[in-house]
Amino acid sequence: MSEWRCTGMSWRATGPVLGWSSATAGERERPLVLGESLAFAAGGDRRCSGVRRAGRRLRCPWQATVPDGAVCGQCPDCSAVDRSSSVAADTAFDDRRPFRLYLAWFGPGLLKLGITAAERGHNRLREQGALAHTWLGQGPLAAARRAEASLGPALGIPDRVRHATKLAARMAASDPADRTREMATAHECAVSCAAWPETLHDLPLGITDHTPAYGLDLASPPLPHAEISHLSPGSTVAGALTSLVGTDAYLSTGSGLFTLDLRLLSGWPLTSASPTDRTTAPTRPLGPREGDQDALF
Repeated sequence: MSEWRCTGMSWRATGPVLGWSSATAGERERPLVLGESLAFAAGGDRRCSGVRRAGRRLRCPWQATVPDGAVCGQCPDCSAVDRSSSVAADTAFDDRRPFRLYLAWFGPGLLKLGITAAERGHNRLREQGALAHTWLGQGPLAAARRAEASLGPALGIPDRVRHATKLAARMAASDPADRTREMATAHECAVSCAAWPETLHDLPLGITDHTPAYGLDLASPPLPHAEISHLSPGSTVAGALTSLVGTDAYLSTGSGLFTLDLRLLSGWPLTSASPTDRTTAPTRPLGPREGDQDALF
């Protein structure tokens, strides 16, 4: 019987999915549906999830083990291959697709600039947990990258936001009117900035609110008391999926509300558990932790 291992979660146009891979049976995806249960037990070990190329997954030639608590489900060698032609890592130089520069909002006073291929639509924004965004401009990759690099320092807007900072920002109630004013001001400053490249076509303000897709109410945000820090062999996670923001699942369990970064699932063989099972995976209080950063976001 073929062993299926989780390859992590992604956002599609139809919503969030969990990916699975088998050496003999290929790949498949399972939709993640708000309100339904997410219940599983981890198998014996965590292995590198390999690399995707040309629409298919290339298995790790070493079947390397991955630390239980690592956010990335790849071994160092496969991660290096992934980054060798990555737009996010600034190592892709010949991508001829049109790209868009965006302004993402993660909470009051928490903005970031970034770029994404125009064909990806909103997926990149939702993968990183942006609560709202507006497009700033569109053009070739070089122009979009130059705008990101020059406008960020000029406007005081970073191109990365730490994962722990995003989590904390979601726990504070916010007013949509304040968000709109903040984003409109930043948009106006960006498109009128002297650092704006001539080869990037500016786009009008158009704020997209992602909270409905996440199942998130910013007027009454979820207040989890802890996060699941990692899986371990034989550990169980079981609860109802109340919200899903970026890669962070909010799970209502018999022991309270937990968050789980679904990137931690990548590389594990997972078996179904009962929704009423007790969550036994290790947890920790919410807050910053050593080494917590988003390498690509």
